[in-house]
Amino acid sequence: MKNGKTDIKAVGRAFQIYGNYVEASEYGSGHINDTYCVVYNQAGSNVRYIFQRINKNIFKDPVALMENIKRVTSHIAGKMIDTPDMFRRVLNLVPARDGAPCILDDSGNFWRVYLFIEKARTYDYVKSPAQAFEAAKAFGMFQRMLADLPLPPLHETILDFHHTPARFVAFEKVLEADKCNRALSVKSEIDFALARKSISGLLVDMLARGALPLRVTHNDTKLNNVMLDDVTGEGICVIDLDTVMPGLTLYDFGDMVRTMTCLAAEDERDSSGVHMNLPFFEAIVKGYLLNMADMLGTSEMELLAFSGKLITFEIGLRFLTDYLAGDVYFKVHREGHNLDRCRRQFRLVESIEEQEEKMMEFVRLSL
Repeated sequence: MKNGKTDIKAVGRAFQIYGNYVEASEYGSGHINDTYCVVYNQAGSNVRYIFQRINKNIFKDPVALMENIKRVTSHIAGKMIDTPDMFRRVLNLVPARDGAPCILDDSGNFWRVYLFIEKARTYDYVKSPAQAFEAAKAFGMFQRMLADLPLPPLHETILDFHHTPARFVAFEKVLEADKCNRALSVKSEIDFALARKSISGLLVDMLARGALPLRVTHNDTKLNNVMLDDVTGEGICVIDLDTVMPGLTLYDFGDMVRTMTCLAAEDERDSSGVHMNLPFFEAIVKGYLLNMADMLGTSEMELLAFSGKLITFEIGLRFLTDYLAGDVYFKVHREGHNLDRCRRQFRLVESIEEQEEKMMEFVRLSL
């Protein structure tokens, strides 16, 4: 199989994979990297691997990114050495022939390979509170296991990735330029964003004055970044580690609220059915605190409900910014795709605002 000018089979020869190449196919629903499921026949049995081409337009330093991933996965694996089924519970990098965690092909593309985690899958949208509980528990355990990651700090793979004021500045610059002449057609969305500018700086301001701690965080805690066991439904492995770096637990928790409390797809065109489901929020709180309750400070606990609103607003703002800029960051598959995503996020912000007091009360009762 070939992807553009890249021969997937040739890429595989650069890694420590043994056996006969069988086939490759596109895999997953990620917006950023190109992902393939690649099959090799090894001693009569087919074995699957995940190949990923790292998007250099987003991740400017793939070598530093892969240093992060190698450190993180090695640290977690070291803590799980006696855990049954440990190779399904942490991502396992397949080294290149020279031992490196990634390779640079002849076209200037960086590639990495993981062992395929069998008998588990991801879900793009939540189906039950039990799923939300398991995913939140898995992310909580992930943070807990990385709490003692030795120095030096991880590389910042995307500068100001969760820095809502910086995202707002980027939005204002794109809005002012309006190079695609789209602003007039999305006035209501722009007004929605401008009306909530005041909340954008709360978390980073608290971090700056020492009121919130900097921790190792995932920074993309969507439901589909946890693999759930096909039989038990247990959250067994946190994946997509490109944005693991120093960050705030509240952005991680908030993104769980964003992606696990609403039954609608992220790019749902009809936002009238978008709703924050309180039982799903309660399940997230229970699952996350199962592993993190004794590690969070008072300020982190008090802002758990707010964090869901803030990150949902930030992601909606990013979709709106990309739409105004001409769809240059996120992959789009139809006209207005980023705008649909933005509207879905903004409607969820409204739903969270309507229920924020109830959310805060449940957190208080959980302490």
